Amino acid sequence: MQTNEIIAFLKEVELFNDLSNEELVLLSEAYELKYLSPSDHLFHENNPRTSFFVVVEGLIQLSKKDLYGDEKSLTMFGRSDFLAEGALLDDYPHSTNAKAITNAAVLIFNAKKLQSILDATPNIYVKIIAKTARIISRRMRQTTNQVVDAAAQYISGKTRTEHDLLGYKEIPQEALYGIQTFRALENFDITKVAINHFPNLIIALAQVKLASAKANYDLGLLPPDVFKGITKACEEIINGKLHTHFVVDMFQGGAGTSTNMNANEVIANRALEIMGNERGQYEFCHPNNHVNLSQSTNDAYPSALKIGLIYKSKKLIEVLRDLVESFRNKSREFSNIIKMGRTQLQDAVPMTLGQEFEAFAMTLEEEIHRIEENARLFLELNMGGTAIGTGINADPKFGELTMKYLWEITGLPVRLAMNLVEATQDTGSFIMFSSAIKRLAVKLSKISNDLRLLSSGPRAGLSEINLPPMQPGSSIMPGKVNPVIPEVVNQIAFKVIGNDLTVTIAAEAGQLQLNVMEPVIAQSLYESMMMLENGMKTLKKRAIDGITANEKRCRELVENSIGLVTALNPYLGYEKSSEIAKDALENNRSVYELVLERGYMTKVELDKVLDPVNMIHHTNMGK
Repeated sequence: MQTNEIIAFLKEVELFNDLSNEELVLLSEAYELKYLSPSDHLFHENNPRTSFFVVVEGLIQLSKKDLYGDEKSLTMFGRSDFLAEGALLDDYPHSTNAKAITNAAVLIFNAKKLQSILDATPNIYVKIIAKTARIISRRMRQTTNQVVDAAAQYISGKTRTEHDLLGYKEIPQEALYGIQTFRALENFDITKVAINHFPNLIIALAQVKLASAKANYDLGLLPPDVFKGITKACEEIINGKLHTHFVVDMFQGGAGTSTNMNANEVIANRALEIMGNERGQYEFCHPNNHVNLSQSTNDAYPSALKIGLIYKSKKLIEVLRDLVESFRNKSREFSNIIKMGRTQLQDAVPMTLGQEFEAFAMTLEEEIHRIEENARLFLELNMGGTAIGTGINADPKFGELTMKYLWEITGLPVRLAMNLVEATQDTGSFIMFSSAIKRLAVKLSKISNDLRLLSSGPRAGLSEINLPPMQPGSSIMPGKVNPVIPEVVNQIAFKVIGNDLTVTIAAEAGQLQLNVMEPVIAQSLYESMMMLENGMKTLKKRAIDGITANEKRCRELVENSIGLVTALNPYLGYEKSSEIAKDALENNRSVYELVLERGYMTKVELDKVLDPVNMIHHTNMGK
């Protein structure tokens, strides 16, 4: 890029839009243009902050690692966006990571070089530093996910007046949402959990609105400038921006209308800004007339729910695969450790600790296929059905066109339901999916029960394995360490099972052409998956990966167990074997010495038959 091109570009950037051309020229010594390929990093978390960056083209992803080292996407930056502007104020390390998602070009401003220019030009210094401080302050305000009450939304004190069929309301000027969202904030202060806690849902809502806008534009129903504004607003939301303006509670009456209108209003107001208008000037871009064109809450909301749930299920499966692999690694590590198997908490027959852990891995691996199978039910959508599935106020071509664009936008092979009236009232896919994640929760709880039993002790329990000690276990009993990680997974499972019941009852509560209980279905499913995802990460990192085996203890329990007598059935018969078991139990003698004493087998024969290693696989019964 030539200098004049860069200067023209910088005038688009909020940080510099108060500067004259002459002032922008003075900054040319402080920046360099850098081209990035996908996955190239601009900076890493905890590295020194020496520069700030302005995106010229392409997409830059901002992310942060969680407690387990997994990288979580926070937002996307595109043309004229800037990041790490705090480098102008201090030299604190970066708290996030930034990398290119596409081919990108970025202006890199060296903080020290820029500071020397600013020191020599006080006018520029005042403009840039003041703008930087305001931007940082704004970003800090927006980091909250849920505002305590409506009054706290008044940041500057400025308001705009909006109206609906019930009357007029003063809406905070800073808010991208409008009057219907504001009423929902007043009416549904229930869980204190806003829909922005579930970014997959917000992204899916924007994708549905974007696909709808594209379909409406193809049908000649949206003016070009409105279409471009809606498209850009939706793309910003899909890239992780503006999510803090999605503020309605997950629990709400109205079959999801509050959520749908929250999306419509945010998109409309952002589109207005892009078009050069003020927020609330709905004569130019209206939440209902333009953003919600050819749609109803009753098709847009469930379609977004389903797409968001598919996204969330993919992450759940990714975490589940990692947990399966952790169990499988332990099964290999413990493959030669003989222990006693148990049924009904009584001694059964020998096995290896590796076999026990491989069973854990296999039973969880089955759930990957079950979840994938049931998530595919969400690919059937009812877009174009509008209010009750008859398609009133939607062009006959709208549904199929929307499916085409949703497939392109999401990468998911979505399809239009065969009967839109049936699809609008049916919640069967939610029931099936909820059942699948409940099944996963039940299995995780059973495994957690087993881990607690196997690690019980340390002196007076089974004590076959050791869980990593996580925290002191008692305020009164010194030295006690509890199996807190399996315990918390148990509790997660109980909540998921309860949420499944909620989904079932809510699905049953549908009446005639609509089920108005979809918000609680949505909240239950998203909450269950969030807890399972976090729970499985915790179980893997803080329990399974650190488990050790007490091999000597496992062997002793096998050698002293009456369960060895089962191996004598093919040789002595059930009755003689039962007599030996009874004698061994009543007189505290070993199975081994009783068989020799009664002359049922020779020592060589008995050593071979009662060797636990020979009991951990199928028996050759041929003569």
